[in-house]
Amino acid sequence: MPGASAGSELASALLDIAEQRDFSGAVVVSRDGRRLAELARGFEDRANDRQISLASRFGIASVVKGLTALTVASLVESDDLRLETTLRSLLPSELPLVDSTVTVEHLLGHTSGVGDYLDEEELDDPDDYTMPIPVHLLDRPEAYLPILDGHPQRTPPGASFAYNNGAYVMLSIACERATGRDFYDLVRERVLERAGMGDTAFDRNDRLAGGTALGYLTDGRTNLLHLPVRGAGDGGAYSTVRDLERLWEALFAGRILRLATVDRLVRPRSDVPSEGRRYALGFWLRADRDTFMLEGLDAGISCRTAWDRASRFSYTVISNTSRGAWPIATYLDARLSDLAG
Repeated sequence: MPGASAGSELASALLDIAEQRDFSGAVVVSRDGRRLAELARGFEDRANDRQISLASRFGIASVVKGLTALTVASLVESDDLRLETTLRSLLPSELPLVDSTVTVEHLLGHTSGVGDYLDEEELDDPDDYTMPIPVHLLDRPEAYLPILDGHPQRTPPGASFAYNNGAYVMLSIACERATGRDFYDLVRERVLERAGMGDTAFDRNDRLAGGTALGYLTDGRTNLLHLPVRGAGDGGAYSTVRDLERLWEALFAGRILRLATVDRLVRPRSDVPSEGRRYALGFWLRADRDTFMLEGLDAGISCRTAWDRASRFSYTVISNTSRGAWPIATYLDARLSDLAG
């Protein structure tokens, strides 16, 4: 498909899907730095008719795991952490049920085998999930320790892949223990500022900045009571489609980490047949090519952002509903080989 007609056809297809599925959110699609299509539709705040724009900020849920992985990798570069560092060496008395040989690398690759406070395999509908303690208490990584505790080790460390939210909260606590610094400051200084992601932050969801889209459940309520008041290493930040584009560009230009470190981080470590994908350290990969993905799903949040290394093709889809991003993301993923060239 030639460039101009490709963009026109793609924009038309995205609009058709958005209208058919009543999409609420924002989309950008680019190739080698050139914008192919963009779309903003729906409302940041339904009650006040505040419309979504490409500058709108959204919750990004587990996309944060990529930010956490990059922060950890940056601390490895600065010798504050090692991939072989055990969690027990940093948390000697907390989380006694975690195997003493679980390492930072195990946690990054979802091969730690630790019990998870949020088991997605047992969760039918994200709108139904509520936290086991009052959400207003979860305002920093260490505040999550009571809900991380009490879950027995499931498998030996390194034995198998099992997606694990709690592991990434543990990583955010490990970052703080290793450096004596606030996790949110580490992410900002070591990832967001280097990538030029000025509209991305771990805001409290009871004090959101202007231009932030509220997340909506299927029944029309907001997600305020379903999520921690402030996220940790597994989710909870707010961002924009433009900032997530900048993340990929900065990462593969070597502005966040040395390119040799990037290569080690995104090297596939596990095949995940149930997802039809592979997993590296913090990043999903397609099974058939080096297309890297970050994905988030939570009550009132759905997001996928992807970067194809060979073609520099990328797309980002964010919705302020629990499933809104998937029809467009699925379409773009199916068309990726064609669109990326």
